[in-house]
Amino acid sequence: MLARNDNLFKKKIYKLKTLDDNIQNIVREAVEAREHAYSPYSGFKVGAAVLCADGKIYTGCNIENNSFGVGICAERCAYSKAISEGRKNFKAVVVVAYQEKYFTMPCGACRQFMSEFGNVNLYVTKPGCEEVFVSTLEEMLPFQFQTSNHSFD
Repeated sequence: MLARNDNLFKKKIYKLKTLDDNIQNIVREAVEAREHAYSPYSGFKVGAAVLCADGKIYTGCNIENNSFGVGICAERCAYSKAISEGRKNFKAVVVVAYQEKYFTMPCGACRQFMSEFGNVNLYVTKPGCEEVFVSTLEEMLPFQFQTSNHSFD
């Protein structure tokens, strides 16, 4: 298991300003989406943005519910919006929350949900967006559950 203070983890952290302009833009989109989060129970707002293969960006936020199990995470919200518009090929996803001390990684359910649509680049940042953890979905969920090989091309 990768510890938060592990050197390998630290090697995956980059300054936002050193990343491609497109990624910086997607980070800004995720930050804006976070402001729309509905989190009256936890107060923990999360925003996400997904970059489709065709360049279109979809955003999402976490949406809580009094019946906790029916809430939706920001990542699945963004993916669901894209999928409902006919997109199924993705290149990258950005996640941003309000946790100052740690990078808020996608939960296991989101990792599995996203893996249905293939490996993507993953960018996770803290509220100030100065540093970005960069990885891939495959690295974060190396042995995802699969029943068949889907092809959306």
